[in-house]
Amino acid sequence: MQVSIADKLAQERRARLAAERLLEQKKAELFAANQKLALHARSLSDQIVEQRHGLERARAQAESLQGENHKVRGDLELANSAVQIAQRRLWEALETIRDGFAVFDANLRLVAANRAYLAFFDGQVAVTAGVSYAAVLKLVAQHGMFDLEGRDPLDWHHEMVARIRRTKIEPQVLRLANGRYLRLIDRWGDDGDLVCLVQDITKTMAREAELEEARAKAEAANRAKSAFLANMSHEIRTPMNGVVGMADLLCETALSEDQRLYAETIKSSGEALLNIINEVLDYSKIEADKLRLYPEAFDLERCLHEVMLLLGPSARDKGLKLLIDYDMFLPTRFIADPGRMRQVLTNLIGNAVKFTPEGHVLARVVGVERGDGRFDLHVTIEDTGIGIAPENIEHVFGEFNQVESESNRKFEGTGLGLAITRQLVELMGGGVWVDSDLGHGSCFGFKVTLPVAEPHAATPGPTPPITLKAALVIDDLMVNRVILERQLQTYGLAVTLCRSGAEALAALAAGGRFDVVLTDHQMPDMDGLQLVLRLREMGLETPILLLTSDPDEVAIGPIRGELAGLLEKPVLRSDLFRALQEISQPAGVAAMAAAAPELRQMRVLAAEDNRTNQLVFRKMVKDYDIDLTFANNGREAVDLWQSWHPDLVFMDISMPEMDGREATRLIRDHELVKGLPRTPIVALTAHAMEGDSDSILAAGVDHYLTKPLKKSTIAEQIHAHCPQTSRPAVADLESA
Repeated sequence: MQVSIADKLAQERRARLAAERLLEQKKAELFAANQKLALHARSLSDQIVEQRHGLERARAQAESLQGENHKVRGDLELANSAVQIAQRRLWEALETIRDGFAVFDANLRLVAANRAYLAFFDGQVAVTAGVSYAAVLKLVAQHGMFDLEGRDPLDWHHEMVARIRRTKIEPQVLRLANGRYLRLIDRWGDDGDLVCLVQDITKTMAREAELEEARAKAEAANRAKSAFLANMSHEIRTPMNGVVGMADLLCETALSEDQRLYAETIKSSGEALLNIINEVLDYSKIEADKLRLYPEAFDLERCLHEVMLLLGPSARDKGLKLLIDYDMFLPTRFIADPGRMRQVLTNLIGNAVKFTPEGHVLARVVGVERGDGRFDLHVTIEDTGIGIAPENIEHVFGEFNQVESESNRKFEGTGLGLAITRQLVELMGGGVWVDSDLGHGSCFGFKVTLPVAEPHAATPGPTPPITLKAALVIDDLMVNRVILERQLQTYGLAVTLCRSGAEALAALAAGGRFDVVLTDHQMPDMDGLQLVLRLREMGLETPILLLTSDPDEVAIGPIRGELAGLLEKPVLRSDLFRALQEISQPAGVAAMAAAAPELRQMRVLAAEDNRTNQLVFRKMVKDYDIDLTFANNGREAVDLWQSWHPDLVFMDISMPEMDGREATRLIRDHELVKGLPRTPIVALTAHAMEGDSDSILAAGVDHYLTKPLKKSTIAEQIHAHCPQTSRPAVADLESA
């Protein structure tokens, strides 16, 4: 079939269009390939540029490192030079010191040592770098360079090696054969090296020996001083026992006015001398820190009244009033050293009496319960005396200090009383203070915290009640009136206070009705005795209690029968309570006492070698219902104890042949072996130094009394140890 021209043209046209499309496609592919080629060329160009820059930086860094290398080498050379200089300076410094210095490595081989270290070996042992520590020890031991104190050289070597192996090496002192002393100080370094220091302490040891010798001499001197004080105390107290005791007994005899003055002067002078001795001994104990307290249960209020009674004569001579204000709601029994508490109160109250020319001295006691069985007690002593200047207040508690002025140069004393008082109160855990107004009086006070003591067991049977409702109190001193008012109000009485007899008479004339009248003795215008007579003349039958500082003077007067009772001032609460109880009893009511069986006398043995002291003792107990026998030494005392069987033994400590301590020990041994009951033994001693009481009590005694003896303390011991099979030896302990 023949193709037409039109078909051929159409085919040709289609072929051309296909060729054009293919050409367009190839152009597009060529364009894309050209773009990729351009990008790749640009990338290659960038890499070439970057590599060129990196090469330039590397070249620059290489040049810089080369410069730094030169600098580091220079710095290193400088550092090495500085280290060499520092090392040279260090060793030059180590060479200048007198102590030996050495360094050993971790294997204990010598690294370096200064000349002082090597000089200790004195050329006898070759010590060079590299030598071992153990080899050095072995060589010095073998050469006998050190004093081995008798030990084997090999044992000593092992001990020293073991010492150096410890983590913490203790210093050690060695003695050279030539007498010098070395101290070895060794320690391990952080890098394992051993650093050794050797010190020559020969001079130090010599100085220590001198100090030890001086200390021994000082202790010997102190012991000699203590022995001297103890002997002085004993030698003075023994004759003073006779002087004071006989003077006391002499005052109880019938004497003329001049004779009584002489006897009382002897007694007061002897007691003053004993007070001075006691203060010196106490201060000596305080100085040596050997003062000790011996706490026991005691009655603080009674102790305070006893001190007031003791100082009563001195106060009466000056016309002073001694007053006590004891908190009515405060317990009276506490645990403390009663002797030292009495000493504190005596010092403070006695000081107030001494420096108070007129007026009064008031002792006030208040307290607060802590809740743990203890009380915070505040005790103040107030007076109307000369007072203390402000610039002197800080010095009154110093040793040997007295406030010097024209007004008090006449007062005597050691100046130790307040210093001892401060030490005693501080030893009790308290503190002291003083407030004063020059010319208007002073107030000394102290605070202590004391445990309250258990009360005494109640007396069997019911206690008679106080049925009185109203009381009339007459006293010219307001403080005393207030104290009595507080006491009476506690017992449930309504109180009317009068400051003179005239006021009392006016109160009664106005229709006052009272169940009891309490009047002071010494009052201006109208004294207590005159008031009693006036009241009786008025027909008043109310019981009257007279308060007096001198009951003996009233007791012998005709007025005694007009009184319901006498109360000695300061008035004890217990005495006032008993007096009010007696007045409250209906007339004619009395307890019927059961007939007592026949009882024997109490047997009392007194061992005392001094004839004067025997006489004093016999006179003191002459009024007591006792059978008294004396032994002249300890051996006689033991023999009499075995044959006579006394109820109580008074044992003197210092006696010939056998002293009191040995005699007491023998008696206690016999009691133990034979199973006998314990005999009460009371030691009598003139010694008062620290340690004396301990050794005395250790011997087996139950109590001890210090000379000079007092009649009251002897009576207390006899009363306390009187057996039930004997008659009461002391009828009235309080009056005794």
